[in-house]
Formats: sequence, structure tokens, C-alpha cells
Amino acid sequence: MKMVKRRALLLAVLAAGMMLLGGCQEKGQTYAWVLATASPEDTVTQLYAKKFAEEVNRLSNGEMSVEVYANSSLGGDTELLESVMCGDIPFVVQNTAPQVSYLPRLCLFDLPCVFSDITELHEVLDNEAFMEKVRAIYAEKGIDLLGMSDQNFRVMTSNVNIEDLSDFSGVKIRTMENSYHMAFWNAIGANPTPMAFSEVYIGLQQNTIDAQENPYEVVVSNKFYEQQDYVVQTNHLPHLLTLITNQDFMAGLSEEQQSIIREAAATAGDYSREQALERANDRIAICEEGGAKIVELSDELRAQMREASDQLYEQIRQAVGDDELYEMYVGDAASDTSE
Repeated sequence: MKMVKRRALLLAVLAAGMMLLGGCQEKGQTYAWVLATASPEDTVTQLYAKKFAEEVNRLSNGEMSVEVYANSSLGGDTELLESVMCGDIPFVVQNTAPQVSYLPRLCLFDLPCVFSDITELHEVLDNEAFMEKVRAIYAEKGIDLLGMSDQNFRVMTSNVNIEDLSDFSGVKIRTMENSYHMAFWNAIGANPTPMAFSEVYIGLQQNTIDAQENPYEVVVSNKFYEQQDYVVQTNHLPHLLTLITNQDFMAGLSEEQQSIIREAAATAGDYSREQALERANDRIAICEEGGAKIVELSDELRAQMREASDQLYEQIRQAVGDDELYEMYVGDAASDTSE
């Protein structure tokens, strides 16, 4: 029933898109292509999506059009991923975490405490040999990975101050329903609790949960800092963003159209990365102005968190099944698992 309703909604969206394009019908595209996200408007995810749409329009001199739909208006992350795989939605921008259920080898990006600085992540993503292997994983499900960006690190907001590893003990923290994320929080002593994203603010307000983890963009756009005393810079995972499309959809386009889409995706990826870096300090300031104290963890505590995750590293290495890909991502941290 949900699939039927979603397809009915998509048909309505496509009909509206046909009205938007009007005269473009003679040029070959009969409706505005849909790009959907599950994110609020004022986030890097949306900036990524909108920049891509703008570039497609600019590079094609208005002959190609992409219409962006935000805030899960066309479905949540899982529904959007399924829609891309089925070919119902041409483009989606979303985080890698919900994709692991369908593309298990992407658990590589669920490895905790790999990077101490976001520029280290960027160096990995800029390695074409690495990205070629990642694109091959998406291709297994008929998905074309057009680009990958990020919203900086995920951090923890909490009503418990964290100064020592023991401070994580028993903290009831909302996580996504991702087994690797939950395993990490269990490993450092917390009590991970999956919860629908729409319920997180109320959960924090009513003390159903003590904490949650998300990038600063999400913390601010959803005002989680209003209900939390601390923002703990755990920086345990980078919040990766992917721009994906359906391979069959791309194959049905002309070479010129494909070239425009790939160029637009590359420009949008660079732009969103720049925006994530520029917006980071502003988001921190907003949290502080809202009454939350920013907590920076010591190098010693970060090392303890990493050490506590050793078993998870080995589990993910086995699941990835490609030691070269694993080592390209983990780098120097790989040696820690064998000590």
C-alpha cells in the first residue's frame, strides 16, 4: 500500500513537472526530473541538491531541469533509495548509513573514530582509485553514484557531560537503526536506542532519551541543542552525502546529457564540501547561544574510544570483503586493529 501511495504521489509530481517545463518538450525533456531528499531546507544536503539542479539548468542552457523536493516529502531515506533502484525517482541526495541494508559493503563508512580531521576524509574521497571501487558497490544494485560529499562529522548532544570513557556508561542515546552504529555506542558503554527521527526532539524534551548524535547541520536545523546541556565533539563518524541516480535512467540519456549531469554533480559536490566547512563555526555558535556547552574530547579519550571499537573494525573489515578498499579508507588506523 505504501508503494502504491508513493507512486501515486510521484505521478502527481511528474505531472506538475511537465507544467513547469512547458516549452522544453520540443527539446526532448518532457518534465522536470525529480531530486528528493529527507533533509530540512537549511542543511548542506539541500545546498548540494539545489546546486546540482542549478548547474544542470545552467550547463544545458535551460533545456534540462531538475526539481528538488526536501523534508521527506517524497519519502524517508529507505523509500527514496528504493525509488532510485526501481527507477521511480531519478535523483536522490542522502547519507550512506541507511544504504547499508541494501549495499552491505558500505558499512565501510560506519567505521568509527577513523579520522581526526575532516580534511583526512577529503583526501580519501579525492582518491579516484578508491572512488572507483565505491562506485562499483553501488553499481551492483543498478545505482550510479554521481558524487560524494559530507556534512562534516557527527557529534553527540547530551544532558551528561563527557570527560572520561566511563561517562558514556548507560547514557541512552538515540541512533539510526544501523547495527554498526549501535555496536559502536555499545562498545563504549552507552545504551543506543533506535528511534524515528521525527520523535527525537520530543524524546529529548521528555527525557525518554538522554542524548542523540548527528552532524551540527541537523542539530541546528532541528534545534536539538534547545533540549541538551552539552554538545560533545565525539566526531565519531563523518556524515557522508551521496548523489545517486538509476543506471538505466542514465543509460537512456544522450551522451551530452550524461556529460552535463556528471559535470553538474562534480561542481555541486565541491560546493557542498566548501559550504560544510564554512558553516561549521556558525552552527557551533548557534548551539552556544542556545545555552549548550561545547565539549572537546581529549586525545586520550579519543584513543580509548577507538580502542574499544577494535572488534567492530574486524567485523566491518570482514563485511567489506576487500582488504585494499578497507585499507585505502582506514589508512594508519588499520594498524591499530592488529596491535
